[in-house]
Amino acid sequence: MTPSETAAFPPHWLALREGADAAARAADLLGPLREHLAGTSRGSGPLVLRDLGCGTGSMGRWLSGRLPGPQHWILHDHDPALLALAAASLTGRTAGGSPVTAETHEGDLTRLTADDLAGTSLVTASALLDLLTADEVDALAATCTAAGVPVLFGLSVVGEVELGPPDPLDAAIAAAFNAHQRRSAGGRALLGPDALAAATRAFTRYGAAVTTRPSPWRLGADRSALTAQWLRGWVGAAVEQEPGLAGAAEPYLRRRLADCAAGRLTAVVRHGDLLALPAGEGR
Repeated sequence: MTPSETAAFPPHWLALREGADAAARAADLLGPLREHLAGTSRGSGPLVLRDLGCGTGSMGRWLSGRLPGPQHWILHDHDPALLALAAASLTGRTAGGSPVTAETHEGDLTRLTADDLAGTSLVTASALLDLLTADEVDALAATCTAAGVPVLFGLSVVGEVELGPPDPLDAAIAAAFNAHQRRSAGGRALLGPDALAAATRAFTRYGAAVTTRPSPWRLGADRSALTAQWLRGWVGAAVEQEPGLAGAAEPYLRRRLADCAAGRLTAVVRHGDLLALPAGEGR
């Protein structure tokens, strides 16, 4: 989720959310993933990991130090500036101290084929599925399973937000925001909060062993800057979807931002993570 899904992904927003993303990610999915990678390692060559819609590289920074190595990351995004930031940041070490290298691919990640994935050890992405259509998710599942490549997709929104203290307008804002996420953008009907369920069905249909886990943001006084920025985007998207909410939404946002500044506001923004392993592997 971004402050405005109709806008680009500004680096300052990606940096602001990175800590909350890291705290939310379902780390227990890494156990079966490590087992798979250990059983399919190709000689002494590095693991080859493709990060789809990599942004500034937060998934790579989080994951590279939690998997064995050496590793070579192939970063996919449509934004050359974000690709440059991501590649520059992936210069650390793996869990075992091996080197990490990276290359970038600018272009449409929905056009990947099974041939493109030859030699790939893992396909991963963060906060991506909800920006795709049903056909794009289905094609991605078909491509990855045909190539026999495991998938780890993190932080897909599921359309559930819990704010404390509660406010009578919470439910209306949440419903309008979810409708906004399912909108048609450029002739594409986005999945929004339905994406995780759609991806689970698609990967299962193509024979993968799928496991999902919750990965909620838990926001409080310690993440007030992120909470305030998220609130502005959440309410703004809701009003864009339902202009009739504008009159009530303005004082609502002022109240919520005041609570946030005072350290009184908490928010649980629910997401989900998905691990899909090739057919025949345990869940």
